[in-house]
Amino acid sequence: MIRIKKINRWYILILLVLLLELAAYIFADTLGIELTTVITAVWFTTVIILLLLGNRLITRQFNRYFPWLQFGTRRFYAHLIVGIIYSLIVINLAYVFFKVLLTQDPPVFEQIVVMNAWGIVIFIPLFSIYFSLYFLNHWKRSELVAEKFRKETVQAELTSLKNHLDPHFLFNNLNILSSLIDRGKSESKAFLDKFSEVYRVILRSKDEDLITLEEELEFIQAYIYLIKTRFEENIKFEMKIDPADRFKVLPPLTLQMLIENAIKHNIVSEKNPLVITVASESDRSLLVRNTLYLKPDDLKDGGGSGLDNIRKRYAYFTDDQVKVSQDEDTFNVQIPLLELETV
Repeated sequence: MIRIKKINRWYILILLVLLLELAAYIFADTLGIELTTVITAVWFTTVIILLLLGNRLITRQFNRYFPWLQFGTRRFYAHLIVGIIYSLIVINLAYVFFKVLLTQDPPVFEQIVVMNAWGIVIFIPLFSIYFSLYFLNHWKRSELVAEKFRKETVQAELTSLKNHLDPHFLFNNLNILSSLIDRGKSESKAFLDKFSEVYRVILRSKDEDLITLEEELEFIQAYIYLIKTRFEENIKFEMKIDPADRFKVLPPLTLQMLIENAIKHNIVSEKNPLVITVASESDRSLLVRNTLYLKPDDLKDGGGSGLDNIRKRYAYFTDDQVKVSQDEDTFNVQIPLLELETV
């Protein structure tokens, strides 16, 4: 409805202008206006109106059959050439029409040349301005749409990455719970209560893009309880955290994934206890190191899906890289600690 009203206003304005020019032509002698001045004004106004309406129609047709996003540069040149050709045709036809209709003298070659020169000087720049403004406006809208789409895509990918954490975690801990059932009801119940607490934290973290290291460590302490329930003294944890780092931020469940990967790919036994160290580094990063005793299946292929997940999640927030290194005895992952910008 709003669009119809706008178009009607255009038509009303055009009609009023034409009526005023018709009145000026009829009463030119009474008003003391030279006829050539009236004819020139009528021609000029008519050309402007036809250029505006015609270019609106050309633009709509191009948008329909030759859209910007699909044809790009070709659309630009095609639209520009068609617009200029249309402008020259309108200028010439309008001049010939009014010259024949309102005067007794048909147009001569010299007049056509002069009229085209004036048309090129006046109307073609006007069309160029119109086309440039339309192009810039469309380009800005396209940029906004592309940026909105990019953000929505990034957010969807980030959500998908965070959702991938849950099934793996759930599967592993249900296996642990299954192994505890034979040990006794009270022990399995205590584990189940702790597991429920940890899982609530995981569900809540799906709504967070970044959390403080302090919050992550609180969660890890609960998670370590679940791990040690299964492996007892066959797994050891060492925490060496600088108090100044506790309020820096990182993607949620990053430490959980690194610990889970260490357990997944290494033998954990009384003979080969797994030692996992989490320590602050001087370059505003956190080092997660584990002793290395790979399972036979991981000697050739270490997997890496968990590390890829962490890298991708970090890539949304920083250009700092997740660094991975390995020697004969240890596997090391260095993750950046981020700082929230204050407004």
